[in-house]
Amino acid sequence: MRTTFVCLCLAVSGNVTAGKLAFDDKFRQLEEILPTPNSYRTASGAPGHQYWQQQVNYDIDISLDDKTQRLTGSETLDYQNNSPDSLRYLWLQLDQNRMKPGSGYKMSESAPASKKITYKKFRTMVETPKFDGGYQITKVTDSNDKPLHYVINGTMMRIDLPKALKSGDSVEVNIDWNYQLHEQKVLGGRSGYEYFEKDDNYLYELAQWFPRAVAYYDVMGWQNKQFLGRGEFTLEFGDYEVDITVPADHIVAATGVLQNPKKVLTKAQQKRLKKAKNAKKPVLVITPEEALANEKSRATTTKTWRFKAKNVRDFAWASSRKFIWDAQGYKAGNTDTMAMSYYPNEGNPLWERYSTEAIIHTMEQYNKYTFDYPYPVSISVNGPVGGMEYPMITFNGPRPTLNEETGEKTYSRKTKYGLIGVIIHEVGHNYFPMIVNSDERQWTWMDEGLNTFLQFIAEQSWEENYPSRRGHANDITSYMKSSNQVPIMTNSESIMQFGNNAYGKPAAALNILRETVLGRELFDFAFKEYALRWKFKRPTPADFFRTMEDASGTDLDWFWHGWFYTTDHVDIALEDIHLYRPNSQNPDTEEAWERALDNESPEFISNLRNKGQWLRTQDKPELLDFYNEHDKFTATNADRNKYNKAQKDLEQWQKDLLVNDSNFYILDFRNIGGLVMPIILELSYHDGSKERLTLPAEIWRKNPKKTSKMLITDKEITAIAVDPNWETADVNVNNNYWPARPIKSRFDLYKKKKADMMRDYNEALKSADEEPSAGKEPSAGKSEDEASTDKKAR
Repeated sequence: MRTTFVCLCLAVSGNVTAGKLAFDDKFRQLEEILPTPNSYRTASGAPGHQYWQQQVNYDIDISLDDKTQRLTGSETLDYQNNSPDSLRYLWLQLDQNRMKPGSGYKMSESAPASKKITYKKFRTMVETPKFDGGYQITKVTDSNDKPLHYVINGTMMRIDLPKALKSGDSVEVNIDWNYQLHEQKVLGGRSGYEYFEKDDNYLYELAQWFPRAVAYYDVMGWQNKQFLGRGEFTLEFGDYEVDITVPADHIVAATGVLQNPKKVLTKAQQKRLKKAKNAKKPVLVITPEEALANEKSRATTTKTWRFKAKNVRDFAWASSRKFIWDAQGYKAGNTDTMAMSYYPNEGNPLWERYSTEAIIHTMEQYNKYTFDYPYPVSISVNGPVGGMEYPMITFNGPRPTLNEETGEKTYSRKTKYGLIGVIIHEVGHNYFPMIVNSDERQWTWMDEGLNTFLQFIAEQSWEENYPSRRGHANDITSYMKSSNQVPIMTNSESIMQFGNNAYGKPAAALNILRETVLGRELFDFAFKEYALRWKFKRPTPADFFRTMEDASGTDLDWFWHGWFYTTDHVDIALEDIHLYRPNSQNPDTEEAWERALDNESPEFISNLRNKGQWLRTQDKPELLDFYNEHDKFTATNADRNKYNKAQKDLEQWQKDLLVNDSNFYILDFRNIGGLVMPIILELSYHDGSKERLTLPAEIWRKNPKKTSKMLITDKEITAIAVDPNWETADVNVNNNYWPARPIKSRFDLYKKKKADMMRDYNEALKSADEEPSAGKEPSAGKSEDEASTDKKAR
């Protein structure tokens, strides 16, 4: 700490380049970037008085062939044009066309980044190009069964209408189709089947399985970006009636409410399902014993399961003879639903214990921060898909591990919390984007990021110190300082480090906004307002940004700009500390002050080594005078006379300021990372007490690279910590402390084997004769999942 003697005259410096101030305005308003408000979307972030959206209703019959793993379907699509526009054609999504040979998805896949590859990944690489998936469209007609002209463009199909569909009118389209299902664990994706070799059974999870209307809305028009596998789905709300025909020994889980339980369930199963409605714990509708019996059977007949779902944007289902089914009713506020889980015996003992409980926990927590869950069911299915969401139904992955020798099934800590976490996450997606219906094809973060943030809150209320994977500011620091990143406001297909960018960073940003920038009260009110405003509507990023500002009463443009539009990171360094005091101008008082400062200075090395040497004044003391008897700090009568004269011209309040004995600390900060943030300080005092201060982000408004803050205290500061609780995602906390702290680590000692020594020796000889490979990165070949969980020391 530098101690300075000053008359309280402070100067402000700026960045000057070629005679002009080089100013980077981190607080520039976003209005020049965001779309202009209008009657559809207001400047406050709320839907406008002329907001509209389309509605599409579906009546579908689908059959599953368990021998050939093929789906055959027929649908009637009722498209209601609520827009002010006339439409000459409709666009539909054919997402399964992603699996066709030569599709955009297959042809745009880049080569692996490394020669080192797993057997599983290699199998996927080999099998994907030759799999002949995709829709076989066999019929497209109008309500009178007259053929309609259509054109298929990759994963999109344009249906040309005989006459323009005027505003307020509707049109009916009939489509027949079929396609080949794929083994999900081989070819990946969000649906498919899992094959159980030991009992020769299949478990099907079906999604994106029917031609679906493309979203048409005021901001985008037709959202007809091709489906390349990552950017998910942008859909319209509507009512569904779906008949699902499967082998008679299959159990079906689906979006919506089962309409014909008497035809597909036994009387005992119907009774259990009814009992579950008011149960205090999950009730087995299909028991493990019944599931095992179904596994061994091979029905020669079929059953049709009939479901209805109102006001949903999609429909998914699962089917297998292996399913155990448990259920429990949950009722609170305006929520009155059935939480249900479907899983094979391979899922126990994990699934029977945690799945349905996690569904209910998710609704309890999400309802607090958004709105009451409005649908009559919420389902979790265990199958090949690791985690995916649809209205009222989710597909989730982890299972226990079977010891083949003992037959015992166990699960690790990672598996347990992985299951709870993925169910919370996927069930949470019913809120974002299944109800708050953002454009997933364009902006992944609007559903994944917001949902991961709420997942973190829900996980933390599950148990103390729940090991959340994402949400804490500290979890995102390795990514924030990496060079391999793009802004959050990047289209889904162009994102690098997908998990960190679309899930982790926005979740951490919102947690920081809640805990540090706004505080919980303001944030929670604003976030809930956003959810309520856009429930069953389609918001854009601008609507979210504007609503959060409008409802919190806070200008957050600097926050959105830094966190969402740039790749800046947080690295705020505490560079210097100065201690000031007023110059009392009293020579007797200042004599003691200056002498004390001088005594704090080290003695120069020459002076130390000259001690004891011969001095002329030792032999000739007559050379000593007044100035040898008194040091340079001694006050003289002339000094005192000058002081007394000056005192006569001062008013009393000015005299009082001169004898102010407070400590004036000036702290110098540097913004190394570029992202402006509040500066959180923990001050430790000489008396053992501590104080916490938060300097708002606006302290950087005049100079985003460096700033200073004066603290006036009656007590002596002995230590200062910036961001003491690691709440701002500061990537380098080692420059956050005064006095500086040692960076702690450890040596990992090991005994080197002789073979390793010879290999290293040979590699060293080889590398001495070779040039380094151009462009090769040290992390090449590391999977994105590995990279996302790679936490480096801060």
